[in-house]
Amino acid sequence: MRRARGCTAADAASIARCRRCHYPLERRSGRSLTAALACASATFVLLFPANLATLITVRMLGGERSSLLASGIVAMGSEGWLILAVLLGAFGIVLPLVRFGGLALVLGTLYIGKRFRGIGPLFRWTIWLDAWAMPDVYLIGCFIGYARVTKNLSASIGPGGYCFFVAAVMSMITRAALDQRAVWRAIAPERPLEPGRRVISCVVCDLVEPFDHDEQPCSRCGLRMRVRKTDGVPRATALSLAALVLTLPANLYPMTISIQLGKDVPHRIIDGVRELFHVGLWPFGILVIGTSIIIPVAKLLGMAWFIVSVHRRSSRHLRIKTHLYRWIDELGRWSNVDVFTIAAFEPLIRFGGIASTRTAPGATAFALVVFLTMVASRVFDPRMMWDVRHRSRQ
Repeated sequence: MRRARGCTAADAASIARCRRCHYPLERRSGRSLTAALACASATFVLLFPANLATLITVRMLGGERSSLLASGIVAMGSEGWLILAVLLGAFGIVLPLVRFGGLALVLGTLYIGKRFRGIGPLFRWTIWLDAWAMPDVYLIGCFIGYARVTKNLSASIGPGGYCFFVAAVMSMITRAALDQRAVWRAIAPERPLEPGRRVISCVVCDLVEPFDHDEQPCSRCGLRMRVRKTDGVPRATALSLAALVLTLPANLYPMTISIQLGKDVPHRIIDGVRELFHVGLWPFGILVIGTSIIIPVAKLLGMAWFIVSVHRRSSRHLRIKTHLYRWIDELGRWSNVDVFTIAAFEPLIRFGGIASTRTAPGATAFALVVFLTMVASRVFDPRMMWDVRHRSRQ
C-alpha cells in the first residue's frame, strides 16, 4: 500500500483517506502547529517539576511515606529487577523528555520560519518515540495506584503529582493537535514527478521519490527507503513467539508480593483485578482487564493472523486486517498500565512487617510481553498483505 498514490479527499478536503483501506492518512480539522507547539513546550517544561517534586504522600500509624515519579522504578532496580526498571524508566521518564524536547525544538524552529540541518531526522525520531514515550499511560497507572492506596490509608497528592497530571494531559492534546503532514511540508515540500513514472514512498514522511531511490536515504527525513521492510515476517514471527512464551509466566506468576502482618500474599494480574472489584473500584478493574488481558491476547492473535495471511498469500479481509493492524500498533502501549501501577503503588507501602509490597517475577515477564509485541507490530510491514492483490492483477 503506497500512501501517496492511494489518497482521495473527503469531508470537504479535511481528511485524506487511503483508496484501498480507507484509513485516514491526513486530518486537518482540529490540527494546529501553534497549538501543538504550545502543548509540547508545556509538557516538556512540566515534566521537570513532575520528576523532581513529591508525587504522593501516604500516612499510616503516625508514619509517613512520600514518593517521586521515579521512586518505584528505582526500588525495582534495587530489588534486582533491572530489565523492568530500565523499561519503565525509559518509557515513563527518559523518553518523554527526549520526545517533547525534540518536538518543541522542531515546531518552535518552524514557527519562527527557520530550519536547521537535521530537522527532518529529528522530527522523524520524535514521531517514532510517540509510541514509546508514555506519560499518559503512567498517569493512568498512578490513578489506579492512588485509588488503591486511599481505600485503606490517608494519602495526599504533592506538587509533582499535579505537574505530572497536567503534563500527561498536555501530551495527549499534543498528539491530537499535531498535523504531521503539515510539519513535513514545512520542513521540505513535495516535488512533482513525471506522470506514469514508477515511484517509492517513504513510510515515515510520505515523500514520493523515483523508484531508483530504493535503499537510499529519504531526502526529507533521512530514513532509508525500501519497497518493503527487510525480513518483516521472520522478525515479527520470532518476536511474537517470544511474547507468547512469556505470556504464561506473566499470568501465572505474581506481579507483586504484599507483606500483611508478617505473611506474604502474592498478587497475580487476575488477583489484582479481583481486588479492585472487591473494594468497589470496578471501573479500574475493567480497565485493567482490557489493558492487561484483552489487548495482549488480541495483539498475539492479530499478529498470528497477519503472518499466516502473508504466508498463505490470502486476499481475504484485507481491509479489516489493515485496520486491525493499526489498532494493535496504536493500543499496544496501553498494556503497560499494570506495571506502571506497580511503580506508583510499591514505594508508598513500605511500613515494615505491618504492610509492605515488593515486585515479583510476573511483572518483568509481563513488561517483556508488552515490549516484544510492540516491536513485533513495528517490524511487520502491513503492505505485504496487499502484495497478493497486486500480483493477481499482473
